[in-house]
Amino acid sequence: MQIPSSSPTQRPVAARRNSRLSAGARQRLRQSALLLSVSLSLLGLAAQAAQAPTLKIDDSSFRCIRQMQPVRHFFVDNLLGNHAGTLAAANAPKGAIYPPGSVVQLVPTEAMIKREPGFSPATGDWEFFELQVNAQGSKIDKRGFAEVNNRFGKNCFGCHAPAREPWDFICETGHGCEAIPIDHQMTGALQRSDPRCGAAQLQSGDTVALWKLRALVLVGSTVNWFKSIF
Repeated sequence: MQIPSSSPTQRPVAARRNSRLSAGARQRLRQSALLLSVSLSLLGLAAQAAQAPTLKIDDSSFRCIRQMQPVRHFFVDNLLGNHAGTLAAANAPKGAIYPPGSVVQLVPTEAMIKREPGFSPATGDWEFFELQVNAQGSKIDKRGFAEVNNRFGKNCFGCHAPAREPWDFICETGHGCEAIPIDHQMTGALQRSDPRCGAAQLQSGDTVALWKLRALVLVGSTVNWFKSIF
């Protein structure tokens, strides 16, 4: 007996059904692959965070600013010993993410340190410090993430936030940060007079710059005092 073949109208319907099934299967495979990729990425980040050394930061973590590595007008260091990684990020022409342990300082009394991955996502894992310095060493006066204000009453994170990408929150000319009320002559004078370094190495104009800076600090303190009582 001859088995009748499918009619011409049946074959396209079956083909379309198989095509839909194949498309559905392919979509499920793509979704599964994407989910697997995301899961592996999350596992990788978790493993990286678990393997990252825990930073112990105290007064002894900070030293003479001129013993750190100079980069243009600021200084860098790394508390975990990855000096090359920190220096590479600081000199990356298009910006880069600094490695954990990185220390960035413009002046002796302020610092920012890159903490462990995931420590503070909002601030890019940077912790901000306000320091007191003298010939005996450093003392942490304030520390934190989005809540620390400097001696001029400016919020540290708020100042650095415009440089989030691609500069990893590091403010320099052209990085989008609001201009600070002190110039390079003043910051240079502070660096050259860091009391932790021994005798000051002042250059021409530094004495006047330091005098102007003290006046700015006094004005800022007075303004903050008025704000606190009114």
